[in-house]
Amino acid sequence: MIRLGILGSTRGTNMLAIIDAIQQRDLTATIEIVISNKADAVILERAATYGLPARFIDPKGLTREAYDAKLSAVLRQCSVDLVVLTGFMRILSADFIAEWKHKIINVHPSLLPAFAGKMDMEVHRAVVESGVSETGCTVHYVTEEVDAGPVILQKKCPVLAGDTPESVKARVQQLESRALVEAIRLL
Repeated sequence: MIRLGILGSTRGTNMLAIIDAIQQRDLTATIEIVISNKADAVILERAATYGLPARFIDPKGLTREAYDAKLSAVLRQCSVDLVVLTGFMRILSADFIAEWKHKIINVHPSLLPAFAGKMDMEVHRAVVESGVSETGCTVHYVTEEVDAGPVILQKKCPVLAGDTPESVKARVQQLESRALVEAIRLL
């Protein structure tokens, strides 16, 4: 049984896929804590809906290192085995990454190393503008270099004629949920 800590700043769509996989017994895991850096993040509401422990940790006035030390303390208190980033819109400090080395995974909405360093719609816009024929998502370990950690797995989908950044995002998001669950299962 793997004990997960989820960090998210947005809607928590990928967290729902993890919850579903746990409930369907497709994933032998528990979600010990959901943490957000945004008080109004939908991921916190969704966690509450499922009865999961959830916390807002306010980054205001804190250095990246001080904030990440608070994150680490909570994750340790919850005996987390694996930290899963689902739309966490913060760059993690070197100290945090060192403490959780090989225990932090992220899903990125491109086939890394393509479009590394970009976020959300910026990635999908770049995909459409570049004219590539396929895109997808990458689940990778988090390292100090943004979007450069070892790849755990990738899932691909075509980029179709007439695609918009929004249509590409919708297709890639479907892959992200499956990819995250698969990656956790592998670990």
